[in-house]
Amino acid sequence: MVLDNRSEVRKVLLITLLLNLFVMGLKAVVGFSTGSLSLQADALHSVTDSANNVLGLIASRFSSPQPDRDHPYGHQKFEALGALGIAAFLGIACFEILQGGIERLFQGLTPINISVSELWLLLIVLGVNIFVTFYERHVGKRVGSAILIADAQHTMSDVWITITVLVGLIGVWQGRVLNFPQLQWLDVILAFPVALLVFSSGWNVLKDNLPWLVDEMAIAPEAIQSIVMEVPGVINCHDIASRGLLGRQVFIEMHMIVNAKDVETAHQITEAVEHRLEERFSPVRVVIHVEPPNYQSHQISFEQETT
Repeated sequence: MVLDNRSEVRKVLLITLLLNLFVMGLKAVVGFSTGSLSLQADALHSVTDSANNVLGLIASRFSSPQPDRDHPYGHQKFEALGALGIAAFLGIACFEILQGGIERLFQGLTPINISVSELWLLLIVLGVNIFVTFYERHVGKRVGSAILIADAQHTMSDVWITITVLVGLIGVWQGRVLNFPQLQWLDVILAFPVALLVFSSGWNVLKDNLPWLVDEMAIAPEAIQSIVMEVPGVINCHDIASRGLLGRQVFIEMHMIVNAKDVETAHQITEAVEHRLEERFSPVRVVIHVEPPNYQSHQISFEQETT
């Protein structure tokens, strides 16, 4: 049985949306008042945080795990699509940051005036981002939500970005105090590693969710076979296939040879197999094609494609 945890996911997304809007406002105010390119880029990244929360709420609305007539395998891939949307937002943010940094290099340096009070505001921003990251990751792993885990990865990139920007602005502030204007270039230089961190976060989200959308193998067929062969009455199982996401929803199909002379006995054996697989990989839906005892096949799964 698949548990529907969408109400809890929506509650987390609403809380993080409000916090991200607060963070975005602080970064934007400080970034534009000081003229810091790296902080403006960080504020742009926070815009994607808020957009991701809205996207997550929409995806969660349509990602019911329960099957219906039009979607007999459930609707959970809508959540994976939402996670891919997050990856797209991160790609756009990366491009905008790089574009701004290159323009600043060619157009010349704009003086940055940063105060101690503004640096303290950025420390508050950093604290909020750290809280959001661990809060989303904890709930996401507990309820098995791809969208929360993906958004936590996104926000973790925001933590490292804010740390990078903060270090650069402290250097700029010290450069002004010590009358060392060359340190003003730190702001522009650090905009580029910020862009790389954003790209890395987007790549991780894409890498985690694409296999689910393209029905990549969820469980090694050898692991499934070893469990099935422990059930009394099973002679052989072959043509094993699995898809889905382990811990959220897995679909398993197989052909199975059983030692049974009547349908009722064969049914009892398949029920025992399904029970074993549910104990090990729950939630899981299993489809078994039963074959007679004299049928022979040594093909555990499907052959690897060659190019």
